[in-house]
Amino acid sequence: MQHIYVTKSGGLDGLTLGETEPRAPDAGEVQVRVQASSLNYHDYLVAAGLLPVDDHRIPMSDGAGEVTAVGEGVTDYAVGDRVMSCFFPNWEDGGATLEGLLGVPGDHVDGFASETVTMAASAFSPMPGHMSFAEAATLPCAGLTAWRALVEETSLQEGEWVLVQGTGGVSIFAMQIARHLGCKVLATSSSEAKLQKLKELGADEVINYREEPEWGRRAAELTGGVSLVVEVGGPGTVTQSVRALRVGGAISMIGVLTGISGDVPLAEFFQRNATMSGITVGSRQHQANMTKAFEDWELRPVLDRSFQLKELTEAFRYQESGQHFGKIGLDLS
Repeated sequence: MQHIYVTKSGGLDGLTLGETEPRAPDAGEVQVRVQASSLNYHDYLVAAGLLPVDDHRIPMSDGAGEVTAVGEGVTDYAVGDRVMSCFFPNWEDGGATLEGLLGVPGDHVDGFASETVTMAASAFSPMPGHMSFAEAATLPCAGLTAWRALVEETSLQEGEWVLVQGTGGVSIFAMQIARHLGCKVLATSSSEAKLQKLKELGADEVINYREEPEWGRRAAELTGGVSLVVEVGGPGTVTQSVRALRVGGAISMIGVLTGISGDVPLAEFFQRNATMSGITVGSRQHQANMTKAFEDWELRPVLDRSFQLKELTEAFRYQESGQHFGKIGLDLS
């Protein structure tokens, strides 16, 4: 089988195509023929050498494929089952724990930039029945992160406002979920073309943050204050996110695209009686809840474009450019 691995000092240009023999599953494991993966910011950090991992680590946290063999004692899956990965294979249910946050594919262990993988059965869950492999492969990180932010950690009511930032995978999923919950959506971007696409996808209001540096205040004017901000920018955007909130509103802190530390306008934050939750993907039970809802809604991810396994460096360069709208896929079929 072919796979891509990282090298210690190579960065994106050091991503290397290799070959090895698939491993038969041990007790409690399944072997999966990977059909698709998708790119996340976390994967980019690994591939670019910005998040240290073991040399020759196989990257990519997301994967979807078909079970080709099962080990002794596995009863949840059979050969031919269509499955998708779990970002946290050790987090079954309940609140986050240190132990539950270990074992991330493509980081702590080898991931899905590989034509075949052999992992614990708990590293997978059933795919939504109405989705293709390419669609399902966008769910384990971005889809589940948005789901947990809007559903598992927040009690949104019909008609409330949700603010999403940009047009990456989490933000687009958050908008789709919000619309299915009966919420209104305000979306931001610096691209007029993308703002138009956001409107076509269902955004009720849009703001060009480059033209409106005080977009948080503008958001509050347009909405009367939003109930939830899906915060992917981090320190460069959180001040405006606080200013966009209604009294009693919440921020789901998901990403740090603008840096890993910064200032929060604390006086404005507590005056709004606001809350902020750190969201790192979710549990296997969250994933099961999401899968059922997406099947009921017949929700389909927004796919930008797809690359072949050997084009993974090119795919990450495309991600770097910020041109994408929705998810970037990796086709291993």
